[in-house]
Amino acid sequence: MEAFSDGVLAIIITIMVLELKIPPQSDFSALREIAPFFFSYILSFVFLAIYWNNHHHMLQAVHRVDGRVLWANMHLLFWLSLVPFATAWMGHSTYSPESVAVYATLLLLCGIAYSILQNTLVRSHGRESAFARALGNDFKGRVSLLCYALAIACSLVQTWVSVGLIIVPALLWLVPDTRMERAVVEERAKRES
Repeated sequence: MEAFSDGVLAIIITIMVLELKIPPQSDFSALREIAPFFFSYILSFVFLAIYWNNHHHMLQAVHRVDGRVLWANMHLLFWLSLVPFATAWMGHSTYSPESVAVYATLLLLCGIAYSILQNTLVRSHGRESAFARALGNDFKGRVSLLCYALAIACSLVQTWVSVGLIIVPALLWLVPDTRMERAVVEERAKRES
């Protein structure tokens, strides 16, 4: 599951970078034309990197995967696979209210799908497992979902406030989350004793 997910995320990032077009002019002023798309690409790349990083650490902390987990993972990958579309639309439309609303909605759906995958893994491993203890109350995950929901609500009124709300979870998650690493260490220690 981990290798498949890594491959899908690599393809998503590749599709996204292929949307970057070289400006027709050779001077720096030509870069202004692609600046909105380039910024949306950077933002999406950061989000995909955060998902990959956390997904990788999460899977290191689990011991079994069943059909429910596989489907929850596919659900997450489905929403992540739409990131290149939303990124391109937001950049090409120069952050129109509608495109920002769609982008924020997609990020909310990705966040919900990730939460579903986490909860499915907790059910699979038990509420007393090292994985469940490491996950805890998932404060950053809940704050992220709230920011995305607020970004959707603000997008049609104040587009740049909405973009700011979208950036908050990215900044929050840029600080590495060591919860799953601690769970892996705890499980190893338990097996060795």
